[in-house]
Amino acid sequence: MTSRLDLARQFAALHTPAAPLALANAWDVASARLVEAAGAPAVATTSAGVAWSLGAPDGDALARDRALDLVGRVAGAVGVPVTADIEGGFATDAAGVGETVAGVLAAGAVGINIEDGTRAPAEHAERLAAARSAAEAAGIPLYVNARIDTYLFGLGAPQTRLDETLARAAAYLAAGASGIFVPGVTDPATVAELAKGIGAPLNVLVGPGAPTVAELGALGVARVSLGSWVAEAAYAVVRRAAEELISGGTYGSLAGSLPYGEVNDLLKG
Repeated sequence: MTSRLDLARQFAALHTPAAPLALANAWDVASARLVEAAGAPAVATTSAGVAWSLGAPDGDALARDRALDLVGRVAGAVGVPVTADIEGGFATDAAGVGETVAGVLAAGAVGINIEDGTRAPAEHAERLAAARSAAEAAGIPLYVNARIDTYLFGLGAPQTRLDETLARAAAYLAAGASGIFVPGVTDPATVAELAKGIGAPLNVLVGPGAPTVAELGALGVARVSLGSWVAEAAYAVVRRAAEELISGGTYGSLAGSLPYGEVNDLLKG
């Protein structure tokens, strides 16, 4: 069995624009094993998908112990590094974030995503420092992916958004972040400026209409994530199948489904 230390080092090494780390985010054991079976070198969770699967909305509503339990289940089910989306840290303050990170590491993950949202950058930097301190105490080089929500939430004036994002990135890296995640932007010119101005691996959120992984790598991106897109697509199948069955009495929406035996076998052992 690969040690957590080795998994952490392995995961960090995957972040390179030469071959960006492409993450199809999972939300339970079955989806994580499907991602691993597809050849992914790592598994990332999606906070939205995890929360939805556990009956809670996304956005710091899920109880920390339930989130950590899911992380442990996923990490225990795959042989590749796991990085966990912990939203804002499942805590009201920096000390609480440190406790969350200790729990993430104990659960077997070697990376986290932690978002600033509408939180003041200085406060988020304190949370990142607490996360790094918890990782150092555990002796694991945790990959801390600091999410900056300036573009996702449209924070600040458009003409100053790039500068604000770069300033936050610098502060977050100084506080202990390993990489920077800027969802909400895939415009090549902006992505290139972000990659040029951030002194660490850049992660962007992708989906239909976004540049390809190779194109983003050429712009300097080291990591791409599907985020909640895969979970959203799965739930769309549920709705289509239910509506078709109820309104028309037919089942065409289920064409192309994975065979029962294939999914079942994936979870054996």
